[in-house]
Formats: sequence, C-alpha cells, structure tokens
Amino acid sequence: MELQLALDLVNISEAKEVVQEVQEYIDIVEIGTPVVINEGLKAVKEIKEAFPSLKVLADLKIMDAGAYEVMKASEAGASIITILGATDDSTIKGAVEEAKKQGTQILVDMINVKNLEQRAKEVDALGVDYICVHTGYDLQAEGETPFEQLQTIKRVVKHAKTAVAGGIKLNTLPEVVQSQPDLVIVGGGITSEKDKRNVAEEMKKVVKQATLV
Repeated sequence: MELQLALDLVNISEAKEVVQEVQEYIDIVEIGTPVVINEGLKAVKEIKEAFPSLKVLADLKIMDAGAYEVMKASEAGASIITILGATDDSTIKGAVEEAKKQGTQILVDMINVKNLEQRAKEVDALGVDYICVHTGYDLQAEGETPFEQLQTIKRVVKHAKTAVAGGIKLNTLPEVVQSQPDLVIVGGGITSEKDKRNVAEEMKKVVKQATLV
C-alpha cells in the first residue's frame, strides 16, 4: 500500500516546499489538475527533477486524445497519468498503449461514473494500472465519502490495482485502509495541516501497519 500526496492549490515553489517537508513519508507526488492548469506540465518536470526518488503523478483527467496527452506527460517525467473513467474505451486504450511505450502507468479516475460496478469491470479489462474511486470537492462538501465505493471496486476489479481519494484525513484513514486499497491519496489531510511532516509520518505508519496485516 502506497501513500500519495495530492498538491492542488499551490504553485511550483510552494509545491517544492511541501514535498521537501514530507518526502520521506510519501511514495508518490500528485501534481493536481489545478496546478497543471495554472503551471502546465513544467510543474511535473520540476518536481521530478527536484525529487528524483519519488514517483510523480500528473492528474490530467484525460477525456480525449489519450495517447498524445500520455506521451506529453511521460516526457515531462510523470510516472503515472490519470484518465477519466467516464471517457470512451478508445481513449483509454490509446492511453494504455502509449503508456506501455513510455514505461509509464495509467490511473483511471472514476469520479462521477454512474454505474461504478459495471464501469470498473469494463475499465479493468482494458489493461489499466490503477482504478481510483474519487469523491470530488463538491460532493465532499455535501458529506459524501469514497469508502463505500472503494469496497465496490475491490469486489469486482481483478487485474488493476485500486486507489482511493477524496477528503481522507488522519482520523478517517484507519477506516480507508481496512478495505486494503493499493494506493491512498491524501490532499488537504496533509497540506492544510500546520505540522505537515508529523501528520504525513503518522499516516505512513497507519498505511504500513495495514500493509502488514
């Protein structure tokens, strides 16, 4: 089980500061969609150059031109690139083929997918590396969590690894790891804390403990 830090509301220099603080307790740094929109793929490139031992995920949320966008993110140094589960199978197939050429991985974000169980089975058959349940900011504000959705995909996904994102904090992490996802994605649960390093360290302990079970 790995721990991913999602950076959404920062610029490149702020991102570097946060990662510097917590780097020994995380496995993957996510350059979130807002950062990519504001800074471009150079954010991915600069974080990878500054922290070569960490994997970098480019949260592009691809909906079209899968192969091209995966190629560009891979060239910038991304190890994992996100594509939306709501897109066409052809876009996902193109992304998977290009990722294999580039030696990178595809994470399918299932945000706003209506029939989660059915789509997870379909996406799993397309050869993606991760399938992620994701409760977005707007639904989190309405009190939704991704825990139930995680159990759904754990039941049906046979080939891909599973990931979970959406409002996870230190006090809710033990509930999340019970379902044994392969990847736990935390954003504000670390970045909004005053002592980011300490929270990241505690989260890593919980994740490690769950991996040993």
